[in-house]
Amino acid sequence: VGDRSQVLASRGHPSGEINMAEPPRTVLISGCSTGIGLELAVQLAQDPRQRFQVVATMRDLGKKGMLEAAAREALGQTLTVAQLDVCSDESVAQCLSCIQGGEVDVLVNNAGVGLVGPIEGLSLAAMQKVFDTNFFGAVRLVKAVLPGMKKRRQGHIVVVSSVMGLQGVVFNEVYAASKFALEGFFESLAIQLLQFNIFVSLVEPGPVATEFEGKLMEQVSTAEFPGTDPDTLRYFRDSYLPASRELFRNVGQSPQDVVQAIVNVISSARPPLRQQTNARYSPLTALKAVDPSGGLYVRTTHRLLFHWPRLLHLGLRCLGCGCLRRRVQPR
Repeated sequence: VGDRSQVLASRGHPSGEINMAEPPRTVLISGCSTGIGLELAVQLAQDPRQRFQVVATMRDLGKKGMLEAAAREALGQTLTVAQLDVCSDESVAQCLSCIQGGEVDVLVNNAGVGLVGPIEGLSLAAMQKVFDTNFFGAVRLVKAVLPGMKKRRQGHIVVVSSVMGLQGVVFNEVYAASKFALEGFFESLAIQLLQFNIFVSLVEPGPVATEFEGKLMEQVSTAEFPGTDPDTLRYFRDSYLPASRELFRNVGQSPQDVVQAIVNVISSARPPLRQQTNARYSPLTALKAVDPSGGLYVRTTHRLLFHWPRLLHLGLRCLGCGCLRRRVQPR
């Protein structure tokens, strides 16, 4: 949304290109103990042009070892590790107080938790935890950094959303709802923030092969989900779980792929409002775009999962090799 070249021009750079004389931008990233957050923090901190000063945060500093090892010589130079619980006002305030001037140029809302399974077998407390972290955690950070960004009339808010913020996915109802909430909130906020030369970007990965996803799938495959009827449990275990593993196997991205997309968004003179990271997944999101009523997507997904599993298997293999994507792309 918008054009950062206008901001740069107002700071003496009419071309809209970032001058090497410019001080590095302070980037605050949540959820950096593993996966996308860790990889992003390291890549920005090791930027050859030293354009970024990274504050990599995590709820439990006992898990900082992997990040510090990956950062190598950047640690203590262009990368600082800090404690941050996005579910705590006090923790957010404490983290910002440790940043020189308390000024954040780029906020990356990456912290998140997942929840998969039949809705009858999930507690309301577990659902609330998802929203507390995925949605209210992001909102809490934005509320903390926005006054400074507005005062300076510059800033960039990057949100690690998901394709599940664009379309619902069976047995992922609560997680998808938290991402839908992010999409609506930040799209609405983006309109106002353009007036302050602050940009909002929603980065939307599809399946990502991370430790986070692996542990989640391992846990749900053996979970009991009390209160769930036998038919629904059978659909979950015999239809959804195999299809999900197939999806990750054929269409999944590495964290590095997603990180590169985020780096491109942060570095862009014209940051997009939305950026999907996985072109192989685009035919699945296109199903919803073709029919605004949503009926085509729901009916097709239902039939593939519950009635045509062999066709689903073939389709996912085609997505993996790219042949289906080439067929559906407009000329």
